[in-house]
Amino acid sequence: MAAHHAHQPRSGSPSSRLALRFISGKYQGGEFPIDEGRPIVIGRSSDLDMVLVEEMVSRRHAQIEMRGGVITIQDLGSTNGTFVNGEKIQSAVLREGDRVLVGTSILKVVTVAGDVSVASAKRDLEGVAAQREEQSRGKGEPPRMSGSLEEIPLPDLLQLFGSSRKSGVLVLRTQTYLARIYLDKGVIHFAEIDGAPDLMPAKAFYRMLGFTEGMFELEPPAEQQFASPLDVSVQEALMEGFRQQDELNALLDKLPSLESRVVLRTPLEAPLHELEPQHLDVLQMALNSPSLAVLFDRSKVTDLHTAEIIQSLMKRGYLQVAP
Repeated sequence: MAAHHAHQPRSGSPSSRLALRFISGKYQGGEFPIDEGRPIVIGRSSDLDMVLVEEMVSRRHAQIEMRGGVITIQDLGSTNGTFVNGEKIQSAVLREGDRVLVGTSILKVVTVAGDVSVASAKRDLEGVAAQREEQSRGKGEPPRMSGSLEEIPLPDLLQLFGSSRKSGVLVLRTQTYLARIYLDKGVIHFAEIDGAPDLMPAKAFYRMLGFTEGMFELEPPAEQQFASPLDVSVQEALMEGFRQQDELNALLDKLPSLESRVVLRTPLEAPLHELEPQHLDVLQMALNSPSLAVLFDRSKVTDLHTAEIIQSLMKRGYLQVAP
């Protein structure tokens, strides 16, 4: 987790103040002001400052307070825990930009303009919740945890789900893709991208780390069984995914564009019998693929390994870009 610093009020902006903005959950879009010296007790009990009516929230769940410009959060012995930036906490200092997970609500510490009273903030939250519940009733199901990837990037979201041991299907919708990550008690069980049935789950997951915009929604756990489950921890998957992404981006700069097609070099002087089985597989696929993009989809190894093999085949004189 990033080191925390006391928030310094912005100079020259007397009308700006800190607030908690709901970026996920049934109160999404609502804001609650953080006032100096006024503790905010969060929980299910109706007499508290911030009432979150849902199963995973304890009657008295957590408390947030600002003293001398420093915001602290404390878990009040809740059953399901309080999380800051993906880490379970007993108490922590909060700064602008930090994300807090309580139940299915993700709150972000933000600077807002203007002066909102706690009473009107509570009324607004109730209005937001009532509206979402009405929409859900129309669908005949409880409100789902949802939000935008611009507000909470996928790696941060996954860390929150991993540390809070969430189960369910995380559905990602971007302008181009519809993708799903299957979570089982915080472990990544499987991953898939619609329209790319040949993608291995690990490869699909690493590609999703490139999604920077779009919407997410956590659906209830799926019953289906997968022939080759992933079953890796969020931390492990993210570390490997970032490593592969960095190395792949560096390699892609040295390869032809993904729209181009590669063909057998003519005349072929490099002997085919010298190729390792995996290299031969990729060579065969390259010759049968209309573009490098399709080859990456069809290849049975990760995008990084595929890129390394293509680079090797071109260097050793097996492949060239189609004229």
